This record gives sequence, C-alpha cells and structure tokens, in this order.
Amino acid sequence: MIDTSPLSIAHHLQPILNNYPQVLKLVHAIDAQHGRALLVGGAVRDLVLGIPVKDLDIEVHGLNIAQLEQILRTFGPVSLVGKAFGVLRLHGLDVDWSLPRVDSSGRKPQVHIDPFMSIKEAFRRRDLTINAMGIDLTTFELVDPFDGKEDLKKGILRAPDTTLFVEDPLRFFRVMQFIGRFEMKPDESLNAVCKTMDISQVSKERISTEFEKLLLKSKQPSLGFRWLLSIGRLGDVLPELQATIPIKQDPRWHPEGNLFEHSMQTLDAAVRLHYEHDAKLIMLYAALCHDLGKITTTVQEPDGSITCYGHDKAGVPITRRLLKRITLKKSFMRPIEKLVRYHMQPSQFINGGAKAPAYKRLARKLAPDVSMQMLADLSLADGQGCNPNGHKPLLSHDPDTEAFRKKAQEINVLEQAEQPILQGRDLLGLVNPGKEMGMLLKKAYTIQMEEGIKDKEVLKQRVLNDQ
Repeated sequence: MIDTSPLSIAHHLQPILNNYPQVLKLVHAIDAQHGRALLVGGAVRDLVLGIPVKDLDIEVHGLNIAQLEQILRTFGPVSLVGKAFGVLRLHGLDVDWSLPRVDSSGRKPQVHIDPFMSIKEAFRRRDLTINAMGIDLTTFELVDPFDGKEDLKKGILRAPDTTLFVEDPLRFFRVMQFIGRFEMKPDESLNAVCKTMDISQVSKERISTEFEKLLLKSKQPSLGFRWLLSIGRLGDVLPELQATIPIKQDPRWHPEGNLFEHSMQTLDAAVRLHYEHDAKLIMLYAALCHDLGKITTTVQEPDGSITCYGHDKAGVPITRRLLKRITLKKSFMRPIEKLVRYHMQPSQFINGGAKAPAYKRLARKLAPDVSMQMLADLSLADGQGCNPNGHKPLLSHDPDTEAFRKKAQEINVLEQAEQPILQGRDLLGLVNPGKEMGMLLKKAYTIQMEEGIKDKEVLKQRVLNDQ
C-alpha cells in the first residue's frame, strides 16, 4: 500500500493522469464553477494498493447535469447515453463523469440524481468500503468516510451500509470475485447479508462477467468458491459443484480429500499456466470441471478401494450444465468439453505404452478446438491438485505428463494435429467429387497416420488401388 498523504497521492497519480491530458483541465473548469471532482471507485482502491490503475471514474459534486455537460462540451462532443444515470463521456477521453445518485432496487432501477448529496451519503451507496473512497483531484486529498483504507490494510470486505447493499444483488457476486482477486475476507455482517440475499434476478450476462474476473484476476480463484460453500450458497449458484462435496476419492491417488478439495486445488494450479485471455479461461473452466463425472461414477469396491471408471466421459454433460449457469460464451463449450473428456489420456497413454498413431488420432480428435499441449497442461494441474497438507496445490512436475508432452513433440502433434497430405484436388479427374472422394480422403488420412506414410503419390495409389 502507498502512503496516502496528498503529496504522495499526487506523485503516484501524475503518471496515470499524463495518459489523460484533458482531465486536470476539466477538473480546474469544474472547480471554477464551484464544483468538486473526485476520482472514485476501483481506481482509488488500486492506487492505494499500489497496483496498476486501468479505468478512471470521476464523480462531480455541486453541479447539476446541465452544468457538467456544458463544461465538458467546451472540450469537445459529449456522449449522452448515460445521461439518465448521471453519467457523461467526452469523446476521445476514456473517462466516465458522473453525478451522485440514488438508485431504487431491482433489475431496472429508478434513478434520482442529487448533485448536492453529501460525499459521505454518496459513498454510503457503494458496494464495499474499499470502493467507497475518493481522491479530490484539486487537492489530492484521500476522502475515506468509511475507513476503506484501513479495511484494505486488514484484508476485510465490509459494506458501508448493509441495508443498501442488498438492493443490488449483483454485489453478491462482486464479493465472491473480490475474495479471490484480493484474497480478502468479508466481515460477519457482510457474510450474514450474503447468506440470505435474493440473487435470483441477476442476469446471466452479469454473473458471467464476475466469474471471469474471479478466474482471470485471482491467484487463488478457489477462495471465491470456498466462500460460497462457507455461507451455504454454493448449491444455489453451482449445484454441480455442491455435489462434489460428499464424493470421496481413493487416498492412494488423492490424499487431499474429497472431490471438491481436489477440484479447488486443480483450479488454483491451472492459474499458474501461461495462456492469454480466452485460452486461459478455457483452461480454468476445464480445471474446475475436469472431474465432475466422478459425481455419478464413484463406487466403493468390496475391498475398500474407490473407483470412478468412465468419469471422463460422464463429466461432459455435467460440465455443460455447470457452464451454462456461469458463462454465455458458447464457443468455449466444445474445447472445455474435449479437455474434460480426454483429460485422463496423457497418463493412460504413457502407462499403456501408446504408439505414434494413437497420439496422432488423439490430436485429430482434439483439433481444432484443443491442442495436445493444453491437454498436457490440464493433466499437470490435475496432478498438482493433490496436496494433503493444505489447500494450495503442489509445485511438482508429473513424470507421466512430461513424458506425454515429449512424445507428442517428437511426433510433431503437440501444438496441432498432423495435416492430411492427400487433398481433394489431388484426386480431381480420377474420382468424382462427393461422397466417394470424401471416403477416399478419409482412408488416405488414416493410412498416413497409422503407417506414417508421407509420400502423396504412394497414398494416392494405395486408396485408388483399394477401390
């Protein structure tokens, strides 16, 4: 955390404001009209924490919407799309300018703008104390009526006003993602509110956004899911994950405990993988869901051992149900389902002594949605999610996974499937386009993978002679 004296704040804020050269000019114009411009929300929180600030939101007190709009228009065209909510934008400047407001509860709240509301009352309406701080952009004073800075220091999530908190049920999911993102804990009053608040009217689109933030911005996203369990709401949000709680695992392979614990450790292990935005989300969702099939396939054998044969295949429809609750990204479904379906293959291939054709066939099944590299990485995270001495995943490398990765690399199918050598154009004039040609090309590709033939003419003669 940074020193929050005005001099220190000005020092840390100046490099950020340099990227928004018009902001301080607008602040001075607002001040000249007896208004007060405050940087608010997440930007203040992140600045105090000493982490990168991305979005600027400025709340203006003491001026009505018409006065604020007039000031902004002296610097260029103004967007009015958020005017009903007291939010304006100057074209070419990625900053929201808002006025204090009172929102009614519900999915379509009635908004009352009150430019002369006190700062404390305006900040009382924010979700958490850590987001209820402001910086006066004239004096660079930290305005902190609800001790948000102290809560940041102590790692506590607290609502400025629990009565107002429940008016926006999306805040429930924001608490979830803040727990994982900042590794903070709600206080007793916030937990009590979240245990009972109605979240049934939150749109799937907004739920999806909060889960993405939890997964992409957390070092331990499991903390958000563990919190849902701790307050008795996991079943309301993700009943499929709730169903993992009573599922026991064979301690020989899973000394960490039940299926929920393994899923959480695997998820946190997958966070350490190096992927960009969409690919990382796919890997994290796959890690969360990879063993859901154990819910329906786990059996206690007469000798006391625990088996879950076929859980990889059984997990696919359960994964689909879970994902439909928390993401709208339909394009993610196939790659995640493939990762779940085949996540056992790396260890099975190594232990079964699979040959090159088997690797090629698997790469073809995965393509174009998933690579063998991604499958190996999921297998690595799976193996690391077995720590019996705490909740954090292991750091060890699984020899089977590394052997699988090395073999796939040697066969040149680690990043993509082997491409067919014989194409339709190679058979033109010899075979009529259509079903017959398609069958011959499929046969040629099979021969290519099974026998390792790379000569186009040899493949052509083989399939033509076998007609």
